[in-house]
Amino acid sequence: MSGLQPLPSPAAVVKKPARRCAEVCLEFLCAESVRLFHEKQSGPAAAAALEAVGFRVGQQLAERYTRDKSRLGDTLEIIKFVCKEFWQALFKKQVDNLKTNHRGVYVLQDNGFRWLQRLSVPAAGSDPAREEAARQVALSYLHLPCGVVRGALCHLGVSCTVEADPKHLPSCTFTVRILA
Repeated sequence: MSGLQPLPSPAAVVKKPARRCAEVCLEFLCAESVRLFHEKQSGPAAAAALEAVGFRVGQQLAERYTRDKSRLGDTLEIIKFVCKEFWQALFKKQVDNLKTNHRGVYVLQDNGFRWLQRLSVPAAGSDPAREEAARQVALSYLHLPCGVVRGALCHLGVSCTVEADPKHLPSCTFTVRILA
């Protein structure tokens, strides 16, 4: 039988990075969404629109990632799930540090936030006006992930607000305040 060849052994088949395209597309989508919303609207309206989109995405992702899990217990367990599993699925790493005051405030520290890594950062000790301008640009890129985190937490039963602070790029601190 000419023309038929045996299948290659599993060791001979080289796996390609399965998610590379999806990761790049997600980063590009985030950047283009920010640009588009700021072109069409300005100031708080653009920020609110981006956060609303992120909120819906966060709800859907949380639904998908918890579909086969048993119900999460208290607020701390839900926050830990977001810091470990949800963050890992979305940003390819866990949160670097989680702090709480045990009164409804949680601080999530990401020392290399993925969606800020492509922004140009002024050199340390450079012009304070340039540093503030870079911080403002970074803040415009953080409305979407704040919405994603808030949407995920809301879907899991935690009503909260989420704020981001990019003091030292690409590091970012997310502050989650539980609403009573």
